[in-house]
Amino acid sequence: MSEYPVDMSVVPEVSAHFDAATNTISYIVTDPATRHCAIIDSVMDIDYAAGRITYDHADALIAQVREQGLTLDWIIETHVHADHLSAAPYIQQKLGGKIGVGAKILVIQETFGKIFNEGTEFQRDGSQFDALFSDGDTYQIGEMTCFAMDTPGHTPACMVHVIGNATFTGDTLFMPDGGSARADFPGGDAGQLYDSIQRVLALPDQMRLFMCHDYGPNGRDIQWETSVADEKAHNIHVGGGKTRDEFIAFRTARDAQLTMPKLIIPSLQVNMRAGEVPTDKDGNPMLKVPVNGL
Repeated sequence: MSEYPVDMSVVPEVSAHFDAATNTISYIVTDPATRHCAIIDSVMDIDYAAGRITYDHADALIAQVREQGLTLDWIIETHVHADHLSAAPYIQQKLGGKIGVGAKILVIQETFGKIFNEGTEFQRDGSQFDALFSDGDTYQIGEMTCFAMDTPGHTPACMVHVIGNATFTGDTLFMPDGGSARADFPGGDAGQLYDSIQRVLALPDQMRLFMCHDYGPNGRDIQWETSVADEKAHNIHVGGGKTRDEFIAFRTARDAQLTMPKLIIPSLQVNMRAGEVPTDKDGNPMLKVPVNGL
């Protein structure tokens, strides 16, 4: 991977926080030398039926950062999630840090700005975020140099983040027995997803891989860490030398059987705004439900 600044000698501390309501794993990633950290893929709690938002999951992250005396440099979104709401602005208000996402967020904002019939007041330029990453862009967590890899397929704006010998895959990959994410959302593409996965699997075999979701296939306990070597050998969708055509055929057939994530409507509206809940003309928090729009 000569085009990326891979440095396997850097070993960040990784603390995982599982959210059972959405099967999401959020991470606190810490530079041992400076005690600076990043939070990756945070969760804001929502009772959708009641229209009630709370912050228990985010508060647990905040409490750990404070208890360990950490300095938060970054709040990273691997992509615009369709299955949970981001708590990025809430965490930023409490701890500081910059909110970062892939530069192709503009594609997401344009696509879903139309679906949700957002007015001209909704800026489609990514300005809701503090940083927009392009492929190969680097950033610092304390003394650790991190970089982002462009990995479209699940969504156009998906990025994998590499921090020393730890890689955070977002929804690009699941655990070996979980396979890969769907590619049938607007802007998704199974062929692109296969290509993106191959780029991740070209990282060193010993690279630690951390998943954004796990669903405990076949009743096993929830897991979130694997390696490039294990994925290459055992991933049920792409491992063992499966071809691009084989993957596209499988992924397309599988996606046609899937239902929409239960939180996709609130998630997209909030996450394309960097975690801010949209408001009505009077400034009241309000979500829309597009009919036959997705």
